[in-house]
Amino acid sequence: MHKLEDLKVWNKAMNVAVETYKLSADFPVEEKYGLISQIRRSAVSIPSNIAEGAGRNSKGEFKQFLGIANGSSFELYTQLKLSYKLNLVSVDKIKPILNEVIEIQKMNYSLIKSLEK
Repeated sequence: MHKLEDLKVWNKAMNVAVETYKLSADFPVEEKYGLISQIRRSAVSIPSNIAEGAGRNSKGEFKQFLGIANGSSFELYTQLKLSYKLNLVSVDKIKPILNEVIEIQKMNYSLIKSLEK
């Protein structure tokens, strides 16, 4: 088991989830059950799966949940880019979040590789 607060990737993912919630609050109401819901689920899934993996009993299980978190990060990245293409958000607002998502992906990959040793 790992202490969540010590995992930099989990902390960064938590921040991305918070920022994503704030960003999506400005989306049109008609997206409430569409893109808003999907974006928020993806954003929450990243730190949640890191946390679930950290609470498991083996490195293999941890790696599995890190893989799921990584998939969710790619989903979120895609949904944010789509939001921009649909003119729901400006590039200035999503760029910092996209950069953080990319950083999470790199950190997650490194953590997975370290667990394989």
